[in-house]
Amino acid sequence: MRDGLVVVDKPAGCTSHDVVARLRRVYGQRRVGHAGTLDPDATGVLLVGLGRVTRLLRYLQDRPKVYRGDVMFGVATSTLDASGAVLDRRPLPVTREQVDAAATRFVGDIQQVPPMVSALRVGGRRLHDLARRGEEVERAPRAVHVERLAVEGFQPGPYPVATILVECSAGTYVRSLAADLGAALGGCAHLDALRRLAVGSFGLDESHSLEAIEHAPDAAVLEPAAAVRDLEQVEVDEEQARGVRHGMTFPCSSLPAATGPGPFAFVGPDGGLLAVYERRTAGFKPTVVVASPDPA
Repeated sequence: MRDGLVVVDKPAGCTSHDVVARLRRVYGQRRVGHAGTLDPDATGVLLVGLGRVTRLLRYLQDRPKVYRGDVMFGVATSTLDASGAVLDRRPLPVTREQVDAAATRFVGDIQQVPPMVSALRVGGRRLHDLARRGEEVERAPRAVHVERLAVEGFQPGPYPVATILVECSAGTYVRSLAADLGAALGGCAHLDALRRLAVGSFGLDESHSLEAIEHAPDAAVLEPAAAVRDLEQVEVDEEQARGVRHGMTFPCSSLPAATGPGPFAFVGPDGGLLAVYERRTAGFKPTVVVASPDPA
């Protein structure tokens, strides 16, 4: 079984689950999963874990994201993006300057109402499953953080289109940002296209198309240590590494190099990933051990 991380450039027209199913066939193993769902029409960076790295995906899906999207003003859809039915169409001939000004309202800590087509669970049921059945339920606003919302391009007209760059926290819905921008300008809008440029430090420059992965599967796999490279790294000696392999808890005083809040990626003398630890009252406790108790 292969352990590692694959940075996929997801094409439009397939779900994140479709990508996982395809890579299961490519790598000939069942233990494959993804971090951070991309909508079927969206493209770009999708992180896929193989083998034991699937247990590390929780530390990847919470990383900040970067997106580029096209917002069409004057048209509202049932899904807040181009895949939905048109609910309203009214010309909204705003200018780029007006869009720039409205965008500033959505930078920083904001509240978002999750769209009905999201994968969020409410009452144990996924919203998009309810939406397919024509049901709509109350959704509580959620706090998200938008680090940057910049207009990169603009096509004027009765139904103008703005190309936006969004740097945001995990859990931010760009389609909701698009609809909220339209409302802030006195009309409606939807997300016409979306491409994810990065998840944490993993960007398109490291990504591979599905065809390239099928052609050279091994070349697309990053080692487990790379999967958690955004975490603070703590190098342990061989004696400590033996303890890590067995899930030992370490007192804080024994690892003075671990100064941040965590979580921490514990690596051995050879640079290989052993485990992810978190700081607890009693010391450093393992949350995911990926190394075998027997180093051989």
